Amino acid sequence: MRKDELDYYIVPSEDAHQSEYVSASDKRREYMSGFSGSSGQAIVARDSAYLITDSRYWLQAEEQMDPNWQLVRAGQPNGPKDWIEWLDRAHGSRIGIDARMISHEKATLLNGKLASLDSKLIYPPQNLVDLAWKDKAPKSKEPVYRQPIEFTGEEAASKLHKLRSWIAAQPPSMHVATLITSLSSIAYLLNLRGSDIPFNPLFQAYFFVSLNSAVLFLDASKVNEDIGGYLQSLGVERRDYVDLWQFLRRREWGQGKILITPQTSFAISLMLTHFRYTVAPSYVEEMMAFKNHTEIDGMRRAYLRDGASFVRFLAWLEGKLSEGYEITEYEAAQRLTEFRRKSKNFMGLAYENISASGPNAALPHYSPRRSTARMIDRKTPYLNDSGGQYRDGTCDTTRTVHFGVPSDDQCDAFTRVLQGHIAIDSAVFPEGTSGHQLDVLARKALWRDGLNYGHGTGHGFGSFLTVHEGPQGFSSSVPLMPGHVITNEPGFYLEGQWGMRIESALAVRRIKTRGEFNGPIWLAFERLTCVPIQTRMVKDTMLTKEEKQWLKEHNQRCLTLLTPFLKDDKRAMKWLKREADRGIGIAMGPGGMHVDWS
Repeated sequence: MRKDELDYYIVPSEDAHQSEYVSASDKRREYMSGFSGSSGQAIVARDSAYLITDSRYWLQAEEQMDPNWQLVRAGQPNGPKDWIEWLDRAHGSRIGIDARMISHEKATLLNGKLASLDSKLIYPPQNLVDLAWKDKAPKSKEPVYRQPIEFTGEEAASKLHKLRSWIAAQPPSMHVATLITSLSSIAYLLNLRGSDIPFNPLFQAYFFVSLNSAVLFLDASKVNEDIGGYLQSLGVERRDYVDLWQFLRRREWGQGKILITPQTSFAISLMLTHFRYTVAPSYVEEMMAFKNHTEIDGMRRAYLRDGASFVRFLAWLEGKLSEGYEITEYEAAQRLTEFRRKSKNFMGLAYENISASGPNAALPHYSPRRSTARMIDRKTPYLNDSGGQYRDGTCDTTRTVHFGVPSDDQCDAFTRVLQGHIAIDSAVFPEGTSGHQLDVLARKALWRDGLNYGHGTGHGFGSFLTVHEGPQGFSSSVPLMPGHVITNEPGFYLEGQWGMRIESALAVRRIKTRGEFNGPIWLAFERLTCVPIQTRMVKDTMLTKEEKQWLKEHNQRCLTLLTPFLKDDKRAMKWLKREADRGIGIAMGPGGMHVDWS
């Protein structure tokens, strides 16, 4: 920093592709700060260091960082909303960053802000963290592999044709190509998958697509003879990953502009200069968001198998605890993974298992470590948020259960969370409605008691791709349409004591309504997740007749659909039948709690 005369150096969470989850060799922010959460920016000054992150990670960051670091709580009242706003303090400063690790969109915003502060963004030729990181993990050399048509429902040639038609349709006619840097977009387009990033079946590459040619920048070590022939059949030339920069410097595509997305790294913008590119929303992301019939059917099957594993796990865990065994959060997470590992088409976890008891459950993104994991107790809720990656779908499910007698406050909060979950699941809405417009349904019951949660209500997810996918979501203004899939995950977290969340995956579908006002424009959700919701913390006196019926039907549906997968597992079937039969309105204790759990 002294050599480059820098006052601050920014260490982002992202890699050169703006990925949410990154490979071991790209975890620069974690290496510097010790904070392992998936979101946050480290900013190093000459004599101090700061970590800026949102409310999901405040407690985790405080626990993981040493005293050299100061936590900046983004989103607090009267505080900065993000790290870019925090830099308002940087008057007359030189601020360094690796131009590959910041998107065009963020760099443009930041440059405009810094100019008004008489400050400047500086791009050192080498990443300063890499210069100091002596034991950095090597880049992955795992081979890429094909995702068959039986799972994708569409050939790569068809997807490339659609992309080229989109390029040709962009005004003005000077656009001749697009450069795709998003790893999930590249994997989707080519029907290829890889193993470069934990929990994400992706590979490090860039993909240049013009109207009559295509170049995939992917290291030779990842390409066997079969994949090489497959790329040739698609008319895709392969070059090494680092050859992109020479390709751009020489402008090998000739005349005309290249279309890039706002998420493209700023280093590419700088290399092209603004005369040779146009920024446009990602057409490939839009293609990915609309799941075809094959993909939706695959997700239905994947969620059934994943649900069966989840039920086996919950039955095992309850049984062990009732027998007096002490089980740690870490051991529970590992056991659930083992149940999943036996499922057809299992390819690993979709994200790090969130297995949390007591105060750890109040950390929305807590993941247990073997050495520090708590014992799962019987006085507070136990939260498990996890999902498997299967060749036919990416799963994301959360269930919160109790293994003792829940307190009145826990029952109140859980019931409010459940009411929000049901309200989203049951929503009927016209075309043009965004997830953001529906978000209040998930919070209304909680707000009634002055409760809330600090994370989004739900997000899109992939078809054996990433667990977070856009552009749709309950924080997004993008209209929900048939083919979109989205999670429904309201929660409540009492800091330092306990937390709870209920999450199920949904698919948007058309329905026929009684009124049909303005015609057949009405939409609703199909629930993909098939795991019972435990009724132990449900207060039936707080539920409407319709909400009671929803819960009863959901748990009965789980029994019907999961029985073929679990019929040979007596323990799991006993648990499943009991949850389905419990229903609402039986054996109530004080405050409306269920007490007959035999």
